[in-house]
Amino acid sequence: MAIKDLEVRQGNVDVVVDVIEKGEIREFQKFGRTGRVCNAKVKDETGEIKLTLWNEQIDKINVGDKVHITNGYVSEFQGEKQLTTGKFGKLEVVEKGSSAEAPAGEPKEEETSTENTSAAEEESIEEENVE
Repeated sequence: MAIKDLEVRQGNVDVVVDVIEKGEIREFQKFGRTGRVCNAKVKDETGEIKLTLWNEQIDKINVGDKVHITNGYVSEFQGEKQLTTGKFGKLEVVEKGSSAEAPAGEPKEEETSTENTSAAEEESIEEENVE
């Protein structure tokens, strides 16, 4: 799948992208729980899209990394498409960027899931402006 082919409200997105930018981390409180959200910009050979990172995903991803998103979801905010793993999607680092090599002895591939975040929580936060 390619970025140029992604449509708003599309699910089951499977794409490999390069992280080219990572924004500021923001903290939020929802349903009595604290969470973190961060936007990154990712690209492939066909285009760019904003990627929303949740909680532990933020620490796993750095500029220059190549990541594989499986079962992702495309939403829209202020006319701009945004990609997220959603509740059941996964984000896997398939190649660490040269500026963020893993320390010796640590695996280069990492996988995270947002299964700890409720769908209602993610949906509510996305609607409130994940930017």
